[in-house]
Amino acid sequence: MDRINFYEQISGNKWKSFFLILIVIIFLLLLGTIIGLIMGEGYFFIVMFFTVIFTLIYVLAGYYGADKIAVASVGGKEASFEQYRQYHHSVEGLALASGLPKPRLYVMEDDDINAFASGRDPQHAVICVTTAALEKLDKQELEGVLAHEMSHIANYDIRYMTLAAVLVGMVAMLSHIFLRSLLYGGGRRDSKGGGAFIILVVVGIVLAILAPIFANLVQLAISRKREYVADASAVKFMRSPTGLIRALKKLKENPSTPHHKITKAVAPLFISDPFNHNRQADSCLSTHPTLDNRIAILERM
Repeated sequence: MDRINFYEQISGNKWKSFFLILIVIIFLLLLGTIIGLIMGEGYFFIVMFFTVIFTLIYVLAGYYGADKIAVASVGGKEASFEQYRQYHHSVEGLALASGLPKPRLYVMEDDDINAFASGRDPQHAVICVTTAALEKLDKQELEGVLAHEMSHIANYDIRYMTLAAVLVGMVAMLSHIFLRSLLYGGGRRDSKGGGAFIILVVVGIVLAILAPIFANLVQLAISRKREYVADASAVKFMRSPTGLIRALKKLKENPSTPHHKITKAVAPLFISDPFNHNRQADSCLSTHPTLDNRIAILERM
C-alpha cells in the first residue's frame, strides 16, 4: 500500500476546497447573468445590491460571534486550569508546535466522545471538548483530537466556511427573489424576444430552483474536505497519526448518544458528526467523511 505524504494530503484537499468555492462562484455568476438578461440590467443590479447587503449582514453577524455562539449553544463551561490541567498542558504544547496562540478552552457535559473548535481567527478561537472525551481518551488520543481542532484554527476553516456560507446564501437569496418576481408578475416583459425569451425564462427558472441545491451540496463537500485537511495537519503538528487514529477508532466504537444541546447548525464543527458516528458510506448530504475513510488515510501516513 502506497504511503501518503501529509503535506501532499493537505495541499491536495486545499486545492479541492478552492475549486469547490469556484464552482459556487460560477453558479452565482451564471444565475446573475440569466436574471440580468431576463429582467434587465437595472433591475438585476438593484437585486444584487440588496442580496449582497442582507446576506453579508446575516452571515457576518454570526461570523464575528462564532466562538461565543457555538459555546453558548452547547452549554459549554470554561475549563479551569485547576480542574483540567492535562487539557491545558496538551493545548499549550500544541500551540507551541503550531506557532498559534493558545485558544480559550471549554468543556461541555456529554456522554459522547467529541470536540469542536470555533472562532474567526487564531486570536479569537475556542476549543470545546466533551466530558466523555476527557474521561475516555488517554493522553495521546486526546492530543490527537486537540491537534485536529488546532488544525481547524490554523487553517482558518471558520473563515473559509463563512465565505462558502456567504456565497451559498447569495445564490439562495438571488434565486428566491427571482422566482418571486416572476410569480408576482415583476421583471421585464420582452415582446420582441418571442420564443427565445421564453426559453431564457425557462432556463432561468430551472437554474434558480437547482442552483441553491447544488450550491448547498458543494458547501457540504467543502466541509468534508476541510476535515481531511485538519486530519493531515494534525499529523504535521503531532509528527505521528497514532493518537488521532486511536481516538477515531474509539469514537467509532462508542455509539452516538441522544443530544439535547447540539443543533444541526453546530454539528459540522465537531470532529465527527455527533448524530451519526457509525455511518458506513460517504454521502453527499453529510458534513463529515466516514470515520473508516479517515482512519484508512491516516494509517497510510
